[in-house]
Amino acid sequence: MEASVPDMAIVEKKTEGNSLSSNSHKVVSLFCGAGGLDLGFTNAGFEVCYAADYDAAAIKTYNRNHPGNLGRVIDLLATSVEQLCDSIVESCGESPEISGIIGGPPCQGFSRGNVGRHAEDPRNQLALKYAAIVNSFYENFGLKFFVFENVPEIRAQKNKSFLEGLRKELSQNFNIYERELNASNYQVAQARRRLFIVGVCKSSGVSEFSFPPPSPLKEKVVGDVISDLPDPVYLTSKLVPESIPYHQNHWTSQPKSKRFETGVMPVGGRSFIQLDWTKPSRTVAYGNREIHVHPNGKRRLSIYEAMQLQGFPFKYVLEGNMSQQVKQVSNAVPPPVAEKIAQSIMEQVL
Repeated sequence: MEASVPDMAIVEKKTEGNSLSSNSHKVVSLFCGAGGLDLGFTNAGFEVCYAADYDAAAIKTYNRNHPGNLGRVIDLLATSVEQLCDSIVESCGESPEISGIIGGPPCQGFSRGNVGRHAEDPRNQLALKYAAIVNSFYENFGLKFFVFENVPEIRAQKNKSFLEGLRKELSQNFNIYERELNASNYQVAQARRRLFIVGVCKSSGVSEFSFPPPSPLKEKVVGDVISDLPDPVYLTSKLVPESIPYHQNHWTSQPKSKRFETGVMPVGGRSFIQLDWTKPSRTVAYGNREIHVHPNGKRRLSIYEAMQLQGFPFKYVLEGNMSQQVKQVSNAVPPPVAEKIAQSIMEQVL
């Protein structure tokens, strides 16, 4: 049986409604996960008025870290576009002005990390559902833009017909712009390549969109963000969040392999990838027993260290058990990348 970290205690936020100002640029977040993309957009001046994901633990994380209890557990594949629109009106008020939709549909059907991936994976249909929602929101709420995030492998040759169909749907009412961005170019201590598609309403008069240029600052490496952290706590069946010093996510699994005694890791493979203090981290996308090895070679990274490699702020806390936290940090969009994209949209589109 999987050892777990008990659910984190939640300090309820006292809020009245969503506290959204009438002149703000409101966005709806689909497949919001733990909220990394949303955090970047709110930092850039947007206001999220609605957030949805099928993962209950991720929504618990979302509502802990974002005011207003906006996150809802919704299976978007089983929810009709009409039902979603009704839910938006219920949450955001009659005739809401929604500037944008942001989100990254689950990518397991395309991801290189999924050895059984194939274009017909049912989860891939969520990308087409996203496109249908975008077009409906354009008609119902005057949508001005959307942001779609996914793994670069969605552009692989075997996915060609699927991607062509997706582009066709997304471009019905929007001019679309695509760019593969590496998080390491935006002050994130991680090499993380992801495809971003930005759609700009054809009736907006905006004829071009430029993705944010790489940061002129020195590239961040692993040592910049985790070298000064205290040692984490090791996971046990009796571990409770309140007993974890420094940060509630600063825990890791007990090192069991003899490799951790020597600190010498095998070359190749996915299970014992050791990070280098002087380089950006490998992509934070962990499967079963694949959390990267700390640069000292004595243990695996803590969840909090992985959060730092993703660019989350200190105050952010992930909820759930071991596998749920690993999934959330692996699927998140690095907030600094999201913020740069949001700033570009704010400057060029709105």
